[in-house]
This record gives sequence, structure tokens and C-alpha cells, in this order.
Amino acid sequence: MNAPTHPTATAPILLREDKDAIAVLTLNRPAARNALSEAMITAIGESLNAIAAESKIRAVVIAANGPAFCAGHDLKELTAHRKDGDRGRAYFQHIMTSCSAMMQAIVTLPKPVIASVQGVATAAGCQLVASCDLAIASSAAKFATPGVDIGLFCSTPMVALSRNVSRKQAMEMLLTGEPTMAQEAQRIGLINHVVAPGEERKAALALAAKIAAKSSHILKIGKAAFYRQAEMNLAEAYRYAAQVMTENMLARDAEEGICAFIEKRVPKWEDR
Repeated sequence: MNAPTHPTATAPILLREDKDAIAVLTLNRPAARNALSEAMITAIGESLNAIAAESKIRAVVIAANGPAFCAGHDLKELTAHRKDGDRGRAYFQHIMTSCSAMMQAIVTLPKPVIASVQGVATAAGCQLVASCDLAIASSAAKFATPGVDIGLFCSTPMVALSRNVSRKQAMEMLLTGEPTMAQEAQRIGLINHVVAPGEERKAALALAAKIAAKSSHILKIGKAAFYRQAEMNLAEAYRYAAQVMTENMLARDAEEGICAFIEKRVPKWEDR
């Protein structure tokens, strides 16, 4: 199924295609290096909100058309608002807040989200990759937070980046703006797997299909718990996780899954 979102005069800026239980969202502004314009941010957010309510969708892949995955914010669009009476302050605040909400919607979506990265992912594009639960990248992909080179420190991308890689790795990327190649991005934990160019979407779909075969109810519990406990100290995290596992044990799919394991059969999920 194809469901274009926010069409322009030439083509939809965001494409959606459902492959069985997987929704594939494709950034489709190749001429603009898939920059996150106001319309693109809105389109992604609206698509995520719709997917959240669709029980048939069990995983999401975010991909892109063209040579670049995403070049970050649309700087031409932002710069145009310097002519506003407040020099663009209100608009800049609106865009940064909207983009931050969209990134958080990926984290809070009750379904796993996998980035399929075929080319460069810079600034907010790197943030988009870091915000996804998992990421597959072409060996030709590069990742960078180069805002420092143009006098605009990547402060919002920093939030997602610093929650994926070590502080010193994040600071080096943020302070130098230098690109990180796919293999190095995998080593520092920004992405999961590196594949041959052109194979990244296939690999992301294969990983999504593997995850989609699990109980969606249990995945929802686990994803929410993962991000919540990560912000707690050790003792709080264990108290919270013990409560989550207790409630999880009472779920129908936990009972079914454990019985199936004991009885050496394939479990029949009911997603509850």
C-alpha cells in the first residue's frame, strides 16, 4: 500500500509503503538532500501518530531516496525567517520544538523503528538515525554533526547522539564536525550493522520482519521500559524493571510463550 503524505507540486515528500506488518517511511526530497523542512517534520510526525494506532503494523523502517539519507534542517527555509520582525526567533523555536517532538515520537512509538541509511546523515539527519531504535547502514554512509562549521552547534542532535555513543565520541563529533564512516559508526554504537551499498533497505526489512514475528504487546512493554530505565540510577532501574517483569509475567503472551517453550512448540501470539 502506498500512502503519500503532504504532496508537493512535483512529488510527495514522504512516501509510505506497507510490506506485510512493516511500514516503510521514505524521505523523498532527494534534490534537497532530504532536509527536514517544516512540512517534512510534520509529515513524519503525522505518519508516526497514525502508525501508533494501527495494530496490523508491528515495525517501522525509515529510509530515504537519493544519494543522501538526510542533511538535517532546511537551512534555506530557516534563513528566510531572519526577515521576520523578531529576526526569526519565534519560527526557529517552533521548528526546533516541532523537530524535537518528532524525534521523541520515534522513541515513544510502541513499535520498533529501524533506520535504513544509504548515504550521508548529517546534523538533524544524524539525530534521526540516533533516535531510531536500530540502524542499518551502507558501507558508503557517513554520519556527522557539522553545525560547528557554520556557527550553529548541533545542540538538539546532541541529545540523541549522546544517548547512543560515549561522551567523548559524541563530543569529538560535535566539536570537530568531521564525518564518521559507517564502520566507525558501528564500532561506537551509533548503528547496528554495516552492509554492502544497495543492501541496506533489504537488511533493514529482514531485521524488521524478525522483530515483527514477536508479540507486539511484549515489544511495546520492553521498548518503553528500556528507555525509561536508562534515565534512572541503578537501584531505581532495578526496582522499576522488577515491576515491569512482574506485570509482564501476567500477560497472556508471556504465559503462552513460556508454555510453548516448555512444550517445545511455536507460540501463538495474541498480542495481549
